[in-house]
Amino acid sequence: MDMNFNRIPDHVKNIHIMAVCGTGMGALACMLKEMGYNITGSDQNVYPPMSTFLLDKGIHLLNGFNEENIHPDTDLVIIGNAVRKNNPEAVTVKEKNICFCSMPQALNHFVAKEKQTILITGTHGKTTTASLMAWLLFTAGLDPSFMIGGILQNFNSNYRIGSGNYMVIEGDEYDTAFFDKGPKFLHYKPSLAVLTSVEFDHADIFRDLDHVKAIFKNFVARIPKTSYLVAYDNDSNISEIIPSADCTVERYGMCPDAYWRIGDETHAPAALETTFSVFMQNQKVGHYATPLLGHHNRMNILSVIALAEHLKIPHKTIREALLTFQGVKRRQEIRGEKNGITVMDDFAHHPTAVLETIRAVKGACQNGRLVAVFEPRTNTSMRQVFQSVYPHAFIDADLICIRKPPLLEKVPEDERFSSEQLVSDLKQRGKNARFFPDTESIIDFLEKEARSGDVILVMSNGGFDNIHERLLACL
Repeated sequence: MDMNFNRIPDHVKNIHIMAVCGTGMGALACMLKEMGYNITGSDQNVYPPMSTFLLDKGIHLLNGFNEENIHPDTDLVIIGNAVRKNNPEAVTVKEKNICFCSMPQALNHFVAKEKQTILITGTHGKTTTASLMAWLLFTAGLDPSFMIGGILQNFNSNYRIGSGNYMVIEGDEYDTAFFDKGPKFLHYKPSLAVLTSVEFDHADIFRDLDHVKAIFKNFVARIPKTSYLVAYDNDSNISEIIPSADCTVERYGMCPDAYWRIGDETHAPAALETTFSVFMQNQKVGHYATPLLGHHNRMNILSVIALAEHLKIPHKTIREALLTFQGVKRRQEIRGEKNGITVMDDFAHHPTAVLETIRAVKGACQNGRLVAVFEPRTNTSMRQVFQSVYPHAFIDADLICIRKPPLLEKVPEDERFSSEQLVSDLKQRGKNARFFPDTESIIDFLEKEARSGDVILVMSNGGFDNIHERLLACL
């Protein structure tokens, strides 16, 4: 690609978006459409629910990549990171010298450039933290814009264009595009930022933990000096990274010397509510309540409260936002209840996320078992990277169902994760664990095994063959 054409022209009317059915790219397409641009989009697999969502928003969808999809009147092509350089549309863009850019370049130029960016980053908790921040700003009457990697239940959307001064962005450490292999979050200049955690993940992108830390270190070093960063305290990797920052940094967590700290926690399992106090430099600043489950979510909340205090948002407004926040789809989302059996959906896939999610949900199981159903589907979980770590992640589950990875052929044979080995390791720890070759066998087993009072927690970053609805239909 001629990088002289990696720019956004002064006058843009017609925009084509490649790989438009991705969560972020689809949101960007809708935002640009709402702003008055003519939008076309193409993708390799155009199917519901994203295809229906985009068509309902007036986006002209093209199934498959074809050089004819690039109309002569196209002013700009936005290229998603799933697109390879030999893609026929990318080749056409190159041959015809059409201006092109990446998703974060487009988001910066068209939506965020006149606003103060609030950037939420980290290996875990980004989506929930960013969503809660967006809802808090909305509750405070600040009319925020946002682009987030999950559907906010309060808005039934993962994007919004507001008239206020703030733009909330979930900062993705994934690569930007085939012509820009740097992480997406390096494109943003946040006024406020959160760093939730730093662990190894995305084995298809990063070599090892040191590679991940180097990426986050670069990010922290680039935050403008006038900006404000809150970073989780009980993370040694973050502690290594933070000295690179030139901006104001405040740590949050449970440590006695944390700048922002939670204390006075009281759990009311019957009401599924936790109350807690927040301390700033050991001075109590407020008392709050949340229906969100788990220690990890209280840490997410604490980081948002730190930002809200920095923005001088009243405590009353913060309390209201916490109690009215409806959560994010696929994050501890209850999909339904049948004969006293609850089916819950969660995006957890990294062993730390699996551990914290199971621990959180277990605390809400009053009269039955926690049945953990796990599909290793990500590029990392299908590899041996965490083979020895996953057994500990399921320690609080009562019954564990592990599916064979559905896309294992994508991974070299000597690097593949073994679900059978995980089940064997869990049994050695005294856990009731079962291996299943496919989704159908899990459904058949749970139809007979599940009983009233059980919570079936389904964890996967994919659709899992619509297991949630199929379970509810047969229980």
